[in-house]
Amino acid sequence: MRLRLTALTAVLALAVSLAACVGPIGRNFPSLKPGMEIKKDVTTKAEILKMFGDPTQIGIRDGDQTWAYYYWTKEGGKDGGLSKQLEITFSAEGLVKSYSFSSNFPEDMKTR
Repeated sequence: MRLRLTALTAVLALAVSLAACVGPIGRNFPSLKPGMEIKKDVTTKAEILKMFGDPTQIGIRDGDQTWAYYYWTKEGGKDGGLSKQLEITFSAEGLVKSYSFSSNFPEDMKTR
């Protein structure tokens, strides 16, 4: 598990480094905002698709399907640019088991 996360981090770091010479990486997707709730054991894959569109990557974590949304752009960012990532793990029933969202976009950094 730890090796898999380390490999993913290395790939993302390489992608961001290469992107300094090119345009955005990934596809921009809506940030989590009030009213865009993801509920554990309630929200379905179909609802996630409706909210965010097709994932950037699909994988497996501990036997469960995982969808990842990733976006990076050098526009408007300082030093390393701006990025956001949403990762969702689904149960065998197709319901959200867990999720995480991180971003350094200024509008996402505001405290609710």
